[in-house]
Amino acid sequence: MADRTAKIERKTKETDIVVEMNLDGQGKYEIDTGVAFLDHMLTHVSKHGKIDLTVKARGDLEVDAHHTVEDVGICMGSCLCEALGDKKGIARFGSITLPMEDAKAEVAVDLSGRAFCVYDVKYHTEKIGDFDVECIEEFLRSLANAGKLNLHVSVPYGTNSHHIAEAIFKGLGQSLAAAVKIVGTDVPSTKGTL
Repeated sequence: MADRTAKIERKTKETDIVVEMNLDGQGKYEIDTGVAFLDHMLTHVSKHGKIDLTVKARGDLEVDAHHTVEDVGICMGSCLCEALGDKKGIARFGSITLPMEDAKAEVAVDLSGRAFCVYDVKYHTEKIGDFDVECIEEFLRSLANAGKLNLHVSVPYGTNSHHIAEAIFKGLGQSLAAAVKIVGTDVPSTKGTL
């Protein structure tokens, strides 16, 4: 099997980011974005996705976390694309309904080569600690766009904002694990390419 690893470096006037990813890992992570809540959520993607993940980011946090969160999503999506290569043999699809105490998240992924994000989530607070909950949608959209994948996230109910977010990111990890899994030898599309 081909090595399914990638490293992306991205430097702008707003952020300086390095992401390394191994799709055939064990869920080991080293994450430091300067945004503690984002770090916490990305550990769930790594652990539940069995994806080894290193994320080092420095951003203009004196403004707010928005640029850092968005650009980490871009880098992770780009890394995912590169690590997948020609996508031969992958399952392509992954989905889960995941409970987290009071909250339930439904997360579905299609590694289709086409970017689309549906995000149907309501929070009862604007912040989790000092983290703006609107940044979660920004991260997921950036991931889907750069990763060229369909990502559908829905939370039909939940009262605790932290639990809602955590269910989403654990679900993302689980769905990615299923979608990147090698289950055959050909490209999973009638077109012959993804």
